[in-house]
Amino acid sequence: MTVIRLPDGSERVYDHSVTVFDVASSIGPGLARAAIAGKVNGQLVDIDRPIENNSELTIITEKDAEGLEIIRHSSAHLLAHAVKELFPDAQVTIGPVIEDGFYYDFSYKRPFTPEDLEAIEKRMLEISKRNLKVERKVWDRSEAINFFKQQGEQYKAQIIESIPGDEDLTLYTQGNFTDLCRGPHVPTTAKLKIFKLMKVAGAYWRGDSNNEMLQRIYGTAWLTKEDQKKYLHRLEEAEKRDHRKIGKQLNLFHIQEEAPGMVFWHPKGWSLWQQIEQYMRQIQNDNDYLEIRTPQVIDKELWVQSGHWDNFRENMFVTDTDERSFAIKPMNCPGHVQVFKQGLKSYRDLPIRLAEFGSCHRNEASGALHGMMRVRAFTQDDAHIFCTEDQIQEEVVKFIHLLKRVYSDFGFKDLLVKLSTRPVKRVGSDAQWDKSEKALEAALKEAALDWELQPGEGAFYGPKIEFSLKDCIGRIWQCGTLQLDFSMPERLGAEYVAEDNSRHVPVMLHRAILGSLERFIGILIENYTGAFPLWLAPIQAVVLNISRNQVDYAQKVAKELNSHGFRVSQDLRNEKITYKIREHSLQKLPYQIIVGNAEADSSQVSVRSRDGQDLGKMSVAKLIERFKEEIALKGII
Repeated sequence: MTVIRLPDGSERVYDHSVTVFDVASSIGPGLARAAIAGKVNGQLVDIDRPIENNSELTIITEKDAEGLEIIRHSSAHLLAHAVKELFPDAQVTIGPVIEDGFYYDFSYKRPFTPEDLEAIEKRMLEISKRNLKVERKVWDRSEAINFFKQQGEQYKAQIIESIPGDEDLTLYTQGNFTDLCRGPHVPTTAKLKIFKLMKVAGAYWRGDSNNEMLQRIYGTAWLTKEDQKKYLHRLEEAEKRDHRKIGKQLNLFHIQEEAPGMVFWHPKGWSLWQQIEQYMRQIQNDNDYLEIRTPQVIDKELWVQSGHWDNFRENMFVTDTDERSFAIKPMNCPGHVQVFKQGLKSYRDLPIRLAEFGSCHRNEASGALHGMMRVRAFTQDDAHIFCTEDQIQEEVVKFIHLLKRVYSDFGFKDLLVKLSTRPVKRVGSDAQWDKSEKALEAALKEAALDWELQPGEGAFYGPKIEFSLKDCIGRIWQCGTLQLDFSMPERLGAEYVAEDNSRHVPVMLHRAILGSLERFIGILIENYTGAFPLWLAPIQAVVLNISRNQVDYAQKVAKELNSHGFRVSQDLRNEKITYKIREHSLQKLPYQIIVGNAEADSSQVSVRSRDGQDLGKMSVAKLIERFKEEIALKGII
């Protein structure tokens, strides 16, 4: 007798073992048609897997998140199947699910062309329509290795040989195509209907540049054509918003090969940077942070003491001089501990909040660099809070409220939160980690935030909370972090005097709101498509004269606006006003201030907004009042 307990608490009893499909069929034919897999006692399984013991069962359909992931995984196999039919000499390697889709890496004698991708996608549709059953079988390891070698699939044989242990393996077969996989998969290829191949890129085998360069075909798969249409529209929007293109168009910054992963800031881009840095500086001052500055290059021994040398060495730039090894700092925390250690601290001094716009360098792989989104040189709005254990929860909650305010001022309302716990590679005792994780969880509950658990994703020195924001086209960007660290202050000898005159090690909270300023500015560029709100815009307005008769008055207007702290330029060229308006509109300035004879005679200006709206004539004093009100509200236009 087999008892199956369903999510609604009901039970179904069978006098024999059953499959997921059997249970779905007994509930109703509609569910049986929709089912693509099951979750038995929390483990995803294929729809035809026997359930031989009493179990809890969730039936997975296309509408479930796990169902969509299974469809995408099966679509990767469908891609490999199509490639093998069209290009029998190609070798398949790995094909995982990724965000919004999947990819598969292939070894082939020539590059795949756009025409090849069209043919492959067409063949995928044909295979889907064949309604091939997808069958799971358990193979002996040596049998599987021999099978793939006979098929000429040397990479698959290597993968199996590298898997530790001697357990049997699972292989999935659909028609004449067999692949190594844990599964689960859709029951038939007919379940795979909405997909599209996107592009081909290079990828080294096992990510090692010493190995062969493979060809990675990316695809996307969805439940409905409407979902796929929305996704493709988001991609089009993302292409329009590419910060590298807009940065060039608006003359904000550039990156060149002589300094890979490092930004050359142009005057307008640096103005944008300064608005953000000064805003953050004021926010931190208002919240009792003390700004400091620490060295860029620090002796290796400090990094050994902090644990970075053993856990982060491969990402550090290292140099030798005077028979000593130094590292260009990849992060600011050890330097902040050194500042804390200067002078004996009392429990009455805590919490101490030390902030730095810290310039850091990390030796990221060249293939991973991407505009300002992934760089080697970056500046963090970094801070470290030294506090007692009793102060942890209050400090974390304060930080969360501060972070939410900052994101809101930049126009981001939606916040996603994840709590990452201890990784395999870490420093500190299990007792310290237990204490750290519980403290962060309690703070999240007090702040009334919804959050997701990420087991094993914490920093090597402590658990962390990750804060992500959602931009105007729905993309998620992880920016803010808060990490709780009992270990590094102890390793570096930080301590304070407790009320009973004993010495204690402070807790150290590592925190950032924007994260990398370079990356955050890239996000802002893409979110606003370069049309920044007034308070951020590098140039807030331009004064345009209609003819040479108004040059003096236009200069007077610009000078008065600049004297009030506004960033205003002037265009006094002897060009048609329509030409100048069009040119400055392409630069996405919030306002254009136009002066002709009528404006000069009445000591007024005509004002035009970025969206082309004519705001009419007004005095300069009225315009200044409007600007001040809009900036104070962080208005987004």
